[in-house]
Amino acid sequence: MNNEEIEKFLTRQNITDEMPVKIFFKQRAPLSGIFVKGRDFEELKEKNFWRIVTDTKHAEWLRLKSIDIARIFNGTEFSKLENKSRAAIKQQ
Repeated sequence: MNNEEIEKFLTRQNITDEMPVKIFFKQRAPLSGIFVKGRDFEELKEKNFWRIVTDTKHAEWLRLKSIDIARIFNGTEFSKLENKSRAAIKQQ
């Protein structure tokens, strides 16, 4: 995906720093996490890089709020994004 598609998804779905997103990749298993809008968000976004805290590190993120916990992913590796909270509502 390109940065415009990802940004459009984040805006349209009204994704905040605390909302989980399921990220599907072209070459690897999907993961869930939150997009972190740190001080370098705009700079990374222009290059199609995204700082994401995965579900496995979510508790640590809530406790420390350190961007060092996040990993940076290249948006070109994404194949699809899904709002986890909306997906959970649809399944009920």
